[in-house]
Amino acid sequence: MDDSHDIPGYEVPFHNSLAEPMTFAGVPRTFAIINAVMTAELSLGLGVPWLGIPAGVALHVIAYTLTKRDPHFFATLNRHLRQKPYWDA
Repeated sequence: MDDSHDIPGYEVPFHNSLAEPMTFAGVPRTFAIINAVMTAELSLGLGVPWLGIPAGVALHVIAYTLTKRDPHFFATLNRHLRQKPYWDA
């Protein structure tokens, strides 16, 4: 490649973490916080830990798998859900 376009002294180091979404335990932070709150509400608030904890763990594993496959999955899903439908069906 021809590097004649590079100007000396004007190179900026770019860390890979600037391009990746922020995750908490492998899933996006917002999803992790919502999942933790819903799990705590089912387990502690409603008093059904036999339902809340397995459901929270299962949702976290599913979200982790989707995020591992595509790091921008939830951002894309959020954008898709906000779009207006173009065709009346």
